[in-house]
Amino acid sequence: MKIHLTRRDELAIITIDAPPLNLYSLDLDAEFHEALDELGDARALLVNASGRVVSGGVDVSLFAAQEYREEAQQLFDRMLLLPQRLAALPIPTVFAAHALCLTWAFELAVACDLILAASSARFGLVEKVVGLTPTMGGTQRLAARAGVGRAKEFVMTGDLYDAATLERWNVVNRVFPDEGFALAAEQFALSLATGPTQAHFATKQVLAHFENGGVPEADAHVTTIASALFETEDLPRAVHSFLTDGPGRASFIGR
Repeated sequence: MKIHLTRRDELAIITIDAPPLNLYSLDLDAEFHEALDELGDARALLVNASGRVVSGGVDVSLFAAQEYREEAQQLFDRMLLLPQRLAALPIPTVFAAHALCLTWAFELAVACDLILAASSARFGLVEKVVGLTPTMGGTQRLAARAGVGRAKEFVMTGDLYDAATLERWNVVNRVFPDEGFALAAEQFALSLATGPTQAHFATKQVLAHFENGGVPEADAHVTTIASALFETEDLPRAVHSFLTDGPGRASFIGR
């Protein structure tokens, strides 16, 4: 098995485990989709990796096997489905990068809601070394976070960028010390899983509209999305708790 799905209470954890370099392969892709199929009632997802790197990239033999443009596009269409599924999940998603994170793994990272990085982690989209451009959404999702100019620099240079730089670019959300990183990332993700996850999904919906059409598009939908939260159990319970016990004492069940 190259992908492991575990649970810590409400938090689902998908771990990439394909030593020595956690390279993307079609087998790994299939196992990742199977793990997403099994998330069940998880209220948040943490994606991480085992080993000395998050990933060294894609198994280049996949590209060597493509003889025609049509075959290549079929491969790329399949590869793109994975980050698309991650981005569409109705729960908070967190990617934890403890070390070198290249190509497909970085493209999964920017498809998640939040990215956590160890201080020594490095990131890159290095497809230029085989004359290719990223195909799993990394270019455009990086542009959504950091701007078009930064995305061009990142992809065209193929350089490696440290966690501090990508935090400054608003790509990485938080940088933690190397020591204790795995536990810190898990605790961070668990705090989301035990929070108002229906409201978090609403936030994701509003921001999806913003990404599609800016503030006017988001304004056109935000009141419908927010008012629907009054049909959940969490919102009225939290309002009652606020009024009776004070702020910050509510518990959430994700319904």
